[in-house]
Amino acid sequence: MELKPGMSALVTGGASGIGKALCIAFAQKGLFVTVVDFSEQNGREVTSLVQKENKKFHGDLGVPSAIFVKCDVSVEGDLAAAFAKHVDTYGGLDICINCAGIANLTLVYDDISDGTKTWRHAINVNFVAVIDGTRIASQIMRSRKKPGVIINIGSAAGLYPMFADPIYTGTKGGVVMFTRSLAPLKRHGVRVNVLCPEFVQTNMAEQINQKIVQATGGFLEMDDIINGAFELIKDESKAGACLWITKRRGMEYWPSAEEQRKYLLNYTKSKRTVTKNVFPSIQTPEFYEKIVVHTLSHNFRNATRLDRVRLRLPIEPQSALVKIIYAGVNASDVNFSSGRYFSGSAKETAARLPFDAGFEAVGIVASVGDAVSHIKVGSPVALMTFGSYAEFTMVPAKHLLPVPRPDPEVVAMLTSGLTASISLEKAGQMTSGQVVLVTAAAGGTGQFAVQLAKLAGNKVVATCGGESKAAFLASLGVDRVINYQHEKIKDVLKKEFPKGVDIIYESVGGEMFDLCLNALAVHGRLIVIGMISQYQGEEGWKPKNYTGLCEKILAKSQTVAGFFLVQHAHMWQEHLDKLFELYASGKLKVSLDPKKFLGVASAVDAVEYLHSGKSVGKVVVCIDPAYSQTLARL
Repeated sequence: MELKPGMSALVTGGASGIGKALCIAFAQKGLFVTVVDFSEQNGREVTSLVQKENKKFHGDLGVPSAIFVKCDVSVEGDLAAAFAKHVDTYGGLDICINCAGIANLTLVYDDISDGTKTWRHAINVNFVAVIDGTRIASQIMRSRKKPGVIINIGSAAGLYPMFADPIYTGTKGGVVMFTRSLAPLKRHGVRVNVLCPEFVQTNMAEQINQKIVQATGGFLEMDDIINGAFELIKDESKAGACLWITKRRGMEYWPSAEEQRKYLLNYTKSKRTVTKNVFPSIQTPEFYEKIVVHTLSHNFRNATRLDRVRLRLPIEPQSALVKIIYAGVNASDVNFSSGRYFSGSAKETAARLPFDAGFEAVGIVASVGDAVSHIKVGSPVALMTFGSYAEFTMVPAKHLLPVPRPDPEVVAMLTSGLTASISLEKAGQMTSGQVVLVTAAAGGTGQFAVQLAKLAGNKVVATCGGESKAAFLASLGVDRVINYQHEKIKDVLKKEFPKGVDIIYESVGGEMFDLCLNALAVHGRLIVIGMISQYQGEEGWKPKNYTGLCEKILAKSQTVAGFFLVQHAHMWQEHLDKLFELYASGKLKVSLDPKKFLGVASAVDAVEYLHSGKSVGKVVVCIDPAYSQTLARL
């Protein structure tokens, strides 16, 4: 949601601390604000400040640009009355901030009262009122059928125990889990998120033992909290999200995707498991063409030939026959043709010959075996198995990934997109507020890495060679493009990033790997997804020695992590869905190299073109140009 003048927000606890800061920040965007608080004096002061800021945007309105409502959020009916007054004044509700909160000065196990004015009251203010505020706000937004955002102010004390106040930490933990459970409200246009900062310099935080505050790095800046709230409001992909803000680590979402996978149940099938057949019927041929590796060689042209083969029928019970429409080209095609990715001795690898080339494509299911029920004939699918440089391929149905359409942009999301998405999350442990370096960034996978890093809230540095590639990366929002044809990468990194780089996404190898290792920050993570500079020497892929590697990473607690997509197959569908949703919403651009490669036979030319270093974006082969034109008309 983009914040625009004339929108309206209601903020509980708006007269002080975080609530006050958000009220003023909204006013600086031209929003109308209702300040809800128990303190009348403070509330009216904040309301006056909001009105003063709003004069920059609004003239004579006929209604005040800000109103104050005195309210004890723990009193039944008072909160509903505050919301009603807001709607009567502004005609609707775009944003609700449930910020009211109090702490206990007495430990609950030392409290001999009935808790009416202590721990019970704290529960009512910190948790019950948040539930009630969320309930009322969501009902207003849904009844008016207008998108809205609710931000519940939690605390880092809701993510880990704060021993000084068990009631506070318990209620904030409840706010976190309550909010995360409301992700399905997004279907109705309402997004509910929770913000969990560590210590902010407010009246409440100043009551905390200052040694504890200093141990966390000191107080956060109020701007950090405002930026976090605005991110949760603006990012349409965030629903049921918990944003954790600390002085030590900056902004990061909690829990990590890896933690979530430990407990989440996949009790529903993917929305794209069964796709309606909207594609023309496919005639099953007697013969078809494919690229086959007949000789082990890193020279793809010498290793392969175009074969015309008979289609084997009947289809095996658990398999599906797919008509390939587009196939993706990858630097590692030459590693497969040379047998480098097969285990065993050279003799055992040679015994595998001949084998099919290419390992990613999109197409349409032409036929299925008797035991296949989850994939229908006519369904658009993606696949990452051997044999994609072919007009048709037989694949175990369980390996097919349902996709919305068999378009070339989806091909780019497969090996290239999935490598970037999964490796940055798993090997890079990427959060936000970090410096991320991407080498060979204008290529098929680099384009995804830079954009995903930017979307996560990081500063992105990218290397490339050539003006057109530099311009392309700038268009993707890269903060610093290093064109090595005009400046030395080493000099730029040393001068502009003296503390080093937090995450490096590396695919070049050789001297570039050495340079990246030297540029890595303390606790930095270097992700190795390939080493294209070493793939096509005169003797093929020749391993290099990295003298002193152990000493370097030990001295700075660094991590060098290898990433091979095949070993993360269980994550493919989840991340492919995420990439497509980002693409469909316009947040992710997918760039295809403009050079056309038409027909199966052109795959050899496409592989050589990729290794020439001239490509920008993903290189794709259109296996059946006639059929791609048919799809374009649908």
